[in-house]
Formats: sequence, structure tokens, C-alpha cells
Amino acid sequence: MKLITIGREFGSGGRELGQRLAETLGFAYYDSEIIREVAEKTNLSEAYVARMVEKRPFPLFSITHGGTFSSAYDPHFALNNTIYNQQTAILKDMANRSDCVIVGRCADYILRELSPLRVFVYADMPHKMARCRERAPEGEHLSDRKLAAKIRAVDKDRRQYYEFFTSQKWGSRECYDLMLNTAMGIDACLAAVTALVK
Repeated sequence: MKLITIGREFGSGGRELGQRLAETLGFAYYDSEIIREVAEKTNLSEAYVARMVEKRPFPLFSITHGGTFSSAYDPHFALNNTIYNQQTAILKDMANRSDCVIVGRCADYILRELSPLRVFVYADMPHKMARCRERAPEGEHLSDRKLAAKIRAVDKDRRQYYEFFTSQKWGSRECYDLMLNTAMGIDACLAAVTALVK
């Protein structure tokens, strides 16, 4: 089986690259399908699962009267771990079905024993902002400042989630086989990855 995982900065075009790569190579493509399967297996809404899979879980700690720390049960923390465990099982199942491209979800780490081609996609802020504007929901008109803040916030959530579950540095070259700057164009990136896979 051939397996490609794509980590990506928000607005960099990693999803588009993954979709086009899967089409070009004739591979299966998995992204939102993972959320759907996790939701089905956990009886949680897709919207809730989507929020949880890119946010680092924060266990709550209460301070006792004496000044020591004792852990307090946090149902959201427990659910986040349940979701991650379901996601892990689903990713392994998907990877064993056929050649595939998987976007996000810590797939590079979870599936490391299968030796995937681990790609990380990034771009500079002006390119990410331009891409976000092109794909913005109708009626969304964020100022440059608010849009840049949104991009940084999403990337921060992705970084914290990834680093919490993998103990690896998100976006670090040591964790990936190929780093692609999509400012040079999705077509050029697609050609580079396709040539490498073939």
C-alpha cells in the first residue's frame, strides 16, 4: 500500500493539494470522512468532533485548601481522548484498505509504522490570506487584521493538538519527508509530489 499524509497550515491549500493528488494518482482521499466516522462511532455530532480534533485537550486541575494540586475529572478531556482513540483506529483501517492520501488528524504520527510519505504544506501570510478570501463564505468580510488573527489562531490550535498527542513539533522538518511552500503554486507542488511518488 502507498500512503501519503499531509499536514498543513490553515489557508495554505493542503486540502486542495491532497484532493488533486489523490485524483492524479488514483488513490482514495480522506479528510472530512474521518470526522464522519468518528462521529458515528462515538454518537457525537460531526460539528462537535470537528471542533475537538484540532484543539488540545486541557485537563482541569483544582487547588486544594492546603495548596496542593489534585486532578479533577473533566468530561471534555475524557471525550477528547476517546475521539483521538477512535480516530486512530479509523485511520489505521483506512490506510489498510487501499492506497490513500490522508489530510491532517496526526496521520503522519499515528501511521508512522506504515512508513507514509509525510508532507507538510505551508505558505506565507499574504498567500494564506488571499486564499482564505477566495474561499470565504458568502457575506464574510474580515479585515486584514482579523483574518490574519483567525489564521494564526487555527494554526495555534492545530499545533497544540498535534504536539499534545504526538510529542513532536508541528511543522518541524524533522517530522516530515517533504516540506512544500504553496506560494509557488498548487500545480507546481502537485507535480513535485506526483513525480516523487512515481
